Amino acid sequence: MKKIVFLTATRADFGKLKSLIEISIDSDFEVHIFATGMHMHKLYGGTVDEIVKQGYGNIYKYINQSTEESMDLTLSNTIQGLSGYVNENEPDLIVIHGDRVEALAGAIVGALNNILVAHIEGGEVSGTIDELIRHSVSKLSHVHFVANDLARKRLIQMGEIEESVFTIGSPDVDIMLSKKLLPLGQVKKYYQIEFTTYGIVLFHPVTTDKKNFGKYSSQLVDALVKSKSNFIVIYPNNDMGSSDIRRAYSVLEGNDHFKIFPSVRFEYFLVLLKHAMCIVGNSSAGIREAPYYGVPTINIGSRQDKRSDNKSILNTSYETDSILDAINESDRLIVQKVEHFGNGQSDKKFLEVIETEDFWTTPKQKQFRDLAFPN
Repeated sequence: MKKIVFLTATRADFGKLKSLIEISIDSDFEVHIFATGMHMHKLYGGTVDEIVKQGYGNIYKYINQSTEESMDLTLSNTIQGLSGYVNENEPDLIVIHGDRVEALAGAIVGALNNILVAHIEGGEVSGTIDELIRHSVSKLSHVHFVANDLARKRLIQMGEIEESVFTIGSPDVDIMLSKKLLPLGQVKKYYQIEFTTYGIVLFHPVTTDKKNFGKYSSQLVDALVKSKSNFIVIYPNNDMGSSDIRRAYSVLEGNDHFKIFPSVRFEYFLVLLKHAMCIVGNSSAGIREAPYYGVPTINIGSRQDKRSDNKSILNTSYETDSILDAINESDRLIVQKVEHFGNGQSDKKFLEVIETEDFWTTPKQKQFRDLAFPN
């Protein structure tokens, strides 16, 4: 029986990994979960409890930061904790997702301990430090499960061997299109949301521009208030600068147009998103999930730069008037649903690969694929 460790550090990456975790458990792999990062902080909802509630066994909880530490310290802390864990448990495979430093730690620990590393959703582009981390994770990983053929081509362009790159779609779409999602009324009752219509706000720090995020956050809040619309506001991730965003949100407390939450359970978030009038901020949810539901996105700033040219996405600056104009325009958009990230079968495609004998004999010694260059 092969032993697989899934590393998860945020509510978002757990949503991406969940269907893969569950199908691996159902297929008799020995599945372990290394939970760290935001999951371990009460300030962000203590979302490790949501993982525990799923009934999975073999959950290891590790606190890798106590405050808004710099990313290099979070990286080193995670490497230290994960290194001890894998040396004791000896997994056959480490599965990591995306572009956070915890994923980078997983790739480093796996690569340096001769453990097979699978990276979910590499080969994508975005603004900020995320892109550097994502591509670094890809170069340290042995196998890649990507969301679409464009991402696959980028990895091959980076020198990855074609046979190690598998297009499976985005695993969160498996849950998005599931018939198991609850009715909206039940979700609103759970979170005591009384709005008939509402938008969602998800605004994260950009670490390469953190000195300005206090101002940017205040400008966003001004636009939200001036719109006189209802909004469900969800705390940012725990990158440096998140305290500036939370401080700006304090102005909204007591305002009947706003409901503020440290975190929202992933499946419940999808239900709320599906019925929202728009999503405002700079979260990848506005680029990936919202278009599947035909929900307009007001994408602020550079964090998701070049990630999509979908017509349902209105790109704005950080200026209050720019954000406000986009909110007012969003209800006039004619949005076409898209399926750029798969059709909800990612878990099955993932399983088809890891159940083959060839997968487990993937060389740990990586090769570089040279492209043909003109003379």
